Amino acid sequence: MKKKSTSQSAFFNLRILTASVFCLLGIAVALFAQGNRTKQTQASRSVGHQDAPGTQRPDVVQMVGPVRTTTDVRHLPYVAPKREVEERRLTRYPFPEDGAPPPLPAGFEQFQAMLKKIWRPTPKMPGPLLTFDGITAAQSGCGCFPPDSNGDVGPNHYVNAVNSSFRVFDKSGNPLTPATTFNSFFAPLGNSTPCGNNQNDGDPFIFYDQLADRWVISDFAFPGLPGSGPFFQCIGVSTSPDPAGTYNLYAVQHEPTQTTWVGDYPKMALWDTGGNPAQNAYFLTVNLFDGPSLGFEGVRVFALDRASMLTGGPANAIGFTLTAADVGASYSFVAANFRAGDTPPAGRDEFVLAIDSPATGGVTLTQIHGRLFHVDFVTPANSTFGVGATHQPNAEITVDGFVDAFTNTTTRLVPQQGTAVRLDTLGDKIMTPVVYRFDGANESLWASNTVCTDAACTGPTGIRWYQFDVTGGAFPATPVQQQTWTNNNDGLWRWMSSIAVDQAGNTAIGYSVSSPSMFPGIRYAGRLSSDPPSDLGQGEATMFNGSGNETDNRGRWGDYTMTSIDPADGMTFWHVNQYLPSSGTGFNWVQRIGKFDFVGGGGTPTPTPTATPAGCSWSFGPDMPSPDVRSVGVFFPANGKFYAMGGRAFDGGGGEFVNPFEYDPVANSWTTKSAAYPDNQVNNMACGVLNDAGTDYIYCVGGSESATSTTTGRVFRYDPIADVITTVAGGDWPPGANTTLPGGFAIFENHLFTLGGFDILNGVGINQIWEFTPSPAGWEQKGATLPVPLGYIPATTIGSFIYTGGGSDITGGVLTDTTNSFKYDPTADSISTIATIPRATGETRALNFNGLMYVMGGGRVAPNPSNEVDIYDPGTDTWSLGIPFNNARRNFPTDTNGTDHIWLAGGYDVDGVTPLATMEIFDCPQASPTPTPSATATATATATVTPSVTPSVTPSATPTATVRPPPTPRPRPTPHPRP
Repeated sequence: MKKKSTSQSAFFNLRILTASVFCLLGIAVALFAQGNRTKQTQASRSVGHQDAPGTQRPDVVQMVGPVRTTTDVRHLPYVAPKREVEERRLTRYPFPEDGAPPPLPAGFEQFQAMLKKIWRPTPKMPGPLLTFDGITAAQSGCGCFPPDSNGDVGPNHYVNAVNSSFRVFDKSGNPLTPATTFNSFFAPLGNSTPCGNNQNDGDPFIFYDQLADRWVISDFAFPGLPGSGPFFQCIGVSTSPDPAGTYNLYAVQHEPTQTTWVGDYPKMALWDTGGNPAQNAYFLTVNLFDGPSLGFEGVRVFALDRASMLTGGPANAIGFTLTAADVGASYSFVAANFRAGDTPPAGRDEFVLAIDSPATGGVTLTQIHGRLFHVDFVTPANSTFGVGATHQPNAEITVDGFVDAFTNTTTRLVPQQGTAVRLDTLGDKIMTPVVYRFDGANESLWASNTVCTDAACTGPTGIRWYQFDVTGGAFPATPVQQQTWTNNNDGLWRWMSSIAVDQAGNTAIGYSVSSPSMFPGIRYAGRLSSDPPSDLGQGEATMFNGSGNETDNRGRWGDYTMTSIDPADGMTFWHVNQYLPSSGTGFNWVQRIGKFDFVGGGGTPTPTPTATPAGCSWSFGPDMPSPDVRSVGVFFPANGKFYAMGGRAFDGGGGEFVNPFEYDPVANSWTTKSAAYPDNQVNNMACGVLNDAGTDYIYCVGGSESATSTTTGRVFRYDPIADVITTVAGGDWPPGANTTLPGGFAIFENHLFTLGGFDILNGVGINQIWEFTPSPAGWEQKGATLPVPLGYIPATTIGSFIYTGGGSDITGGVLTDTTNSFKYDPTADSISTIATIPRATGETRALNFNGLMYVMGGGRVAPNPSNEVDIYDPGTDTWSLGIPFNNARRNFPTDTNGTDHIWLAGGYDVDGVTPLATMEIFDCPQASPTPTPSATATATATATVTPSVTPSVTPSATPTATVRPPPTPRPRPTPHPRP
């Protein structure tokens, strides 16, 4: 007699298990056959027509602006972001969000493990060439949730954006700017719109315009939601190829005739096909909701005058509003973006896609709605969108049936390891981008969205992707390719997709992935153009594994991602997404940026440019009003002028300056200002630009008087525009009261940090690190300390870190130059060593020049003082030599605008004793690279490609600039240090 199994699960009965496997295998094969049907022959085209010019009534709106920024991104005054938590997602119909998710099939986790053993695919997709962290929740400063992951790649940069801010990186992952808030970025627009009135609220969209070699940065702004507005879209177009440079700023109201309507989930696209009239616009689409009630009102589409915006001219927006009745069950329209391949044929109208988001879940959908946008900026009345007065689709494209990824009870379907909380799929819309590609003969659109793999949405979600043949500017009746990608039904949930197509027609999709047995992570899959159709035949690769789950029951995740093609070669894919480094409420998210291609092989990151570009040189400027030592140089971005703060004309007492000196680069002249310092303890201060309540000031900390060597902890601030100096109440630096001078100093995210210092009374250096906050004014001593006590430290901020190179060892009152070099992380409050500077130095400054640390001459012990410029590259942890300035010196004022100029003046001469008045100016024009995509680079498909292992990145060596040798120092006495 056989005994029955005591297990309550059929999956532990071998016969039932085997039968289940074959049963599900049969179902999977059937689904695969249905979801991968190929329609290569398309004799029929769409029957939809295009309305004749002049038959519709577009809106024509004069955009606010332009306002050109006068300060590059690195030096924008800091304006704190709004705090935002999106309580619920705004949808076409008001979905219930708090209902129970559909239960997982019985025994699903055991079955998933079994499937991995039985159906484990052998991917051929290479691993990533490089991944790095982008903006973190802590750096965003807004408490944003979800982050709205977005970004794009240019010839030399990657720009990452989240709800509150954006940040510029080089293509090796080194940050070149702080996380810049949209409130800071759009502040020059002024308070006539929410964009310039510190009311930016997120939903960022950033892209590189490869046709013009420019960058476009956008978000929306409004006082609050629910609320009555006003509601605006804010847009910046760069004035150069440098995304960290200056911009022309614009703003446009979401619906000028309905001022209480908000435009949510804005998406943009580049389109320029020429013709007459020229189809040349930045296209913008938004979902319209009533601000007070949050009820759905429709969709609005805009064409923004790209040609005028690129030149910084006044610009119109041509818009159409589609009511809720006009759009039916659809929303979240997405315009096609042109990036790789040939330029679209002349006069080609823009393509716009959408899918339905029904009022109930479980509906099988079979159509993609296609509309054409014809724009005419010369005769705006000739612009048209869709068909007829209600702008119906030009075509309905019939596709294999799919079910949007939501149910009648919730949109939160994605399970995670270690928690019962499910994540929102956003499975009711076409995801950004829709990609347009033209190979010279055939035109195609590529799109993706998240779908359920069963009508009840109990199983994993998949990525549905399509290729549509739009040759001749007409939509097709059916797709060329379509597939629901599940990686051979491996039991994982996939969602939050973004698709891209390279120069050779190869396709890749980046997305999020999760399951009950894994934390949310980031993966991508792809196909070569030569692969069998309707299948991502190269399989899947892991870009980055998450290491935590989200426990906030709102389940917000991502909202979108972005995959884009590198314009430098037309073949490399870049993807940005989010992950959690540890389990929590989701407010600890981190952006992860990665690049990959179909060749793999562990490519080296983009080579670091030479430390000093060709064409750079030093020249003498006008002398200062007086010889000057121990003052601090400060570049003030708001007026573009250079200031020498404090200092003295001679040693021995009585030589302290009373007023600041101002150098005007335009007039090439110095002026002694009228504002008076609050005391004579103005030598060796720590100074930098901070913002308080929207106004920039030069803040100065501490200082000494030479006759008595006494110090102060006093903080004052100087307004160069008003020429007014004010002592900051309650802001005294505590060590200053104990006869101590600040050491190195740097600004990080509107806070001033001091590192080390000189305890004059005891004749020693200190190792303390202090942080100053301007409002309310106050100091905090940090937990981290310098590994060794130092004073007079060259220090500067690059990205998220403060770097140092050199500094003075002070023992028994004797100063000795050192090669100590450190990296301080203000966020983590931790310090580490970096490669040591090649020469010992101190009593000088370090500057952030184009993301590199320039340590400027200085030093006390022979052969110092020096005119040598030592350049540190944070990306490669290496040093090189820059072009030396002419006159060796130390203790001199110097600063930079960060991109193309460095100013220095005064200081002690090469003898270490004689005060100088001479000025030198470093002029370094930055090249504007023109991307040249490779039209012939192709990946070769073979059946035996071995998946590559994620390579370790080996940076290329930093080239060394040709330098002139420093002058032979003349003999001089060793002076007794006098602070």
